[in-house]
Amino acid sequence: MRISECREEDVVLLDEHMPCPGSTSLHGPRFARHDAGASTFLVAWRGNLPVGSCEVLWEGCDAPEVRAVHENCPEIQGLGNWPGTLRAQSVGTALIQAAEGRVRDRRCSCVGLGVERNNPRTADLYKRLGYTASTPYLDCGVYRDGTGVFHRVADACTFMVKYL
Repeated sequence: MRISECREEDVVLLDEHMPCPGSTSLHGPRFARHDAGASTFLVAWRGNLPVGSCEVLWEGCDAPEVRAVHENCPEIQGLGNWPGTLRAQSVGTALIQAAEGRVRDRRCSCVGLGVERNNPRTADLYKRLGYTASTPYLDCGVYRDGTGVFHRVADACTFMVKYL
């Protein structure tokens, strides 16, 4: 497996091989932020196929509860791998470690990520990687389903932090 920064031509492969829920692709907007310098969009590859991705948001988490406590803390977000059969095969760990390397390169003192409160398996992974629970918050967003209907969501999350 190799990890690289996303290129424009990778977005089509990501959409094809790592579908997003609903009909709205998240890969295009993530690449646009990456291209503008607001984030670093990382892709995990096995051969010529993308098997995972994540994004480092350099401005940090949007949630006001988190910003109040961790003002200058970049956030790793959108961590995922596909297909699901690749879970527990170190794709997520490799992406997090690559993201942490980018954060260290920028001489940031910490990095954070959010985890849904009903996802103890992922929270345990983050704890094993050195993250500690810090701040509860609501992760709010909107997505469009396959029929074109927009849905608002609010997930109860915990922001976890690792000091580098």
